[in-house]
Amino acid sequence: MSDTATVTTPPEAGAPARRRPALSPSRASDFKQCPLLYRFRAVDRLPEVPTRAQLRGTLVHAVLERLFALPAAERVAPRAKELLAPTWTELSGDSPEWTELFADGEPGETDKWLASAEKLLDSYFELEDPRRLEPEACELHVEIELGSGVLLRGYIDRVDVAPTGEIRVVDYKTGAAPREIGEAKALFQMKFYALVLWRLRGVVPRQLKLMYLTDGQSLAYTPDEAELVRFERTLEAIWQAILKAGKTGDFRPNKGKLCSWCDHQAHCPEFGGTPPEYPGWPEPDPGEETVLDRAD
Repeated sequence: MSDTATVTTPPEAGAPARRRPALSPSRASDFKQCPLLYRFRAVDRLPEVPTRAQLRGTLVHAVLERLFALPAAERVAPRAKELLAPTWTELSGDSPEWTELFADGEPGETDKWLASAEKLLDSYFELEDPRRLEPEACELHVEIELGSGVLLRGYIDRVDVAPTGEIRVVDYKTGAAPREIGEAKALFQMKFYALVLWRLRGVVPRQLKLMYLTDGQSLAYTPDEAELVRFERTLEAIWQAILKAGKTGDFRPNKGKLCSWCDHQAHCPEFGGTPPEYPGWPEPDPGEETVLDRAD
């Protein structure tokens, strides 16, 4: 049920497909948090070991996408839970290394993990009834070049459009409703999507909705045009800073509270590590988000 909305120019016939460097919400947040983290992920592309919580988020997102592909009458909790095991089989078949996270666990660990995903689905059904919804798109890929030349790219969990034309952007979060830092990061992501949809369609989304499935809370935010204009300038400034760092390789670490969750301390000078030799600005594309990025 994935969809795509772009305003890019197709390549000439016979020309190799190349994707320009782009800015995604995850990579923009990385650079804001720590320029060196951006480099490790977008330029060096150092491997990261996902957590079980990240994989569960990926799985629940995939199940909800498949749920909305069903006829409305079938979008009930038991049917959603039936989708968990086959969806996990499909996802882990594409990324067999994910199953290694369960290799050393107790017997039945995978079943317990799937049961924890069922609880998230129960929480989702307490927040809304999908039988009453007909989203315009799920897992919508969006891409647009701003007037300044910045290319924005990302994936939106769900886009709802009312008969009156009002747009709602919905994002599923499989964690709990965040504190101040986490909420700011989530709103940054949603404003990114709102800006892209506004520039693509000429309509400011009426509502940005975050659904937190661990504790069954939802947060709604209403952006306005002036705010999105300011946010556009923020993204342009971030991109210019990235390009400046990219020319020299001067991506500096920014030590903070979130370092405890970073996979790259062994390469970080703040923790006595040494970054790999700078490979140069990447081509064709340092902006792509992974499915794990989209499963917060």
